[in-house]
Amino acid sequence: MLCFGGLCYFCKPMRFTIHKTLILSAFFIMLFSSAVKKNADLTCNEIVTKTLKSIKEVKGLKYHLKITERGKKGFNFYESNVKFSRNPRLIYLYIKGIEVLWVQGKNNGKALVKPNSFPYFNLNLDPMGDLMRQDQHHTLNEMGYDYFGSVIEYSKYKLGDKFDEYFKLMGEEKVNGRNCYKIIIDNKDFGYTDYIVGDHESITTIARKFFVAEYMIVEKNPKFKDYFDLVKKGQVIKIPTWYCKSVIMYIDKQYMLPISMKILDDKGLFEEYNYHFLQVNPTFEENEFTKDYKDYGF
Repeated sequence: MLCFGGLCYFCKPMRFTIHKTLILSAFFIMLFSSAVKKNADLTCNEIVTKTLKSIKEVKGLKYHLKITERGKKGFNFYESNVKFSRNPRLIYLYIKGIEVLWVQGKNNGKALVKPNSFPYFNLNLDPMGDLMRQDQHHTLNEMGYDYFGSVIEYSKYKLGDKFDEYFKLMGEEKVNGRNCYKIIIDNKDFGYTDYIVGDHESITTIARKFFVAEYMIVEKNPKFKDYFDLVKKGQVIKIPTWYCKSVIMYIDKQYMLPISMKILDDKGLFEEYNYHFLQVNPTFEENEFTKDYKDYGF
């Protein structure tokens, strides 16, 4: 039997099925296209706003962090496996055999450190002290995304309606195995300004007041050897006008969190942070932030 137009007894059900399938396919394609369009149509300002919101919603993180920081004798390179809980604030780091555990409200605010060399016994160290800071830009207090988020949020607030002159969306790229938005921040008026030290101020409190890098203040003022040099009321020091001159930032499209940040100043590369194997809000075991946890060597 020949059939033209699918009108025979046998073809009508098939025609109905095909018709239904086509309708459903068109519906899902339309939905997908709409989602893609909506995602693609995000402005730079919207992406940054979503990122700041995502940072505030983080409860916990696991990731492998690769760090490059400019130091006194060139660039320093570090890698660490990180576990982070936001509230209560709990931190565990593993760095080439060194283990660090810090628990909010415990151990008098000190970090428990298991070194991988002499003296080979656990130490209790101040996260802001010389042994833990040395030539590093940041401390345990800046772990997670909150510190970086506060710098971006302050910059956004400071710029106001000039945001689009400084923040630029440069398309999408795959970075550290993740699909990302690429954003460049160009602080075109970056420089240094004189600051008169007030009562009870330190290099750290001044840096936090203006959302700038402590290490940059130490570098720019030859009178300072490190973070611990005292500043006196009335003393005039140089501080940067922004956290940095420019940033190349990659925002993970799924998590809307930074996955890579390359930060430059007037000398070139200042610091770079790359997050690998990022897990957001993972489930931690009950004793995972204790020295007796089965996988630790304290």
